Amino acid sequence: MVLYAVICMVFALTFYSIGVWSEKFQSTLKKWHVFVFWIGLVFDTAGTTIMSKIAQGGFKFNFHGVTGLLAIILMLLHAIWATIVIGKNDEKMKLSFHKFSIIVWFIWLIPFVSGAIFGMVK
Repeated sequence: MVLYAVICMVFALTFYSIGVWSEKFQSTLKKWHVFVFWIGLVFDTAGTTIMSKIAQGGFKFNFHGVTGLLAIILMLLHAIWATIVIGKNDEKMKLSFHKFSIIVWFIWLIPFVSGAIFGMVK
């Protein structure tokens, strides 16, 4: 199960990073970015779910648990907000959306890195 969780998390990192950084470099939010954000969220949620089953006891109220929960909530809000921005087709919002994306991506990296570190220590 660990292998499946790691694969999911690597896919989450890959898709989410592609979405966030391509949006930044293209200087506007596009429909395909939103699609990739949702795919990243699905893989992150799947990986987190598998990891919580491996951890026996589910959610742990520690640094990794709290930052991981925050990251998933932010990713969900990010994907929802991106969907709304694309739906409204507001050019001004599309052009500035990357600022929010990068902040969420950096926050998401905290539990990703801490999970990798804690996993290697065990």
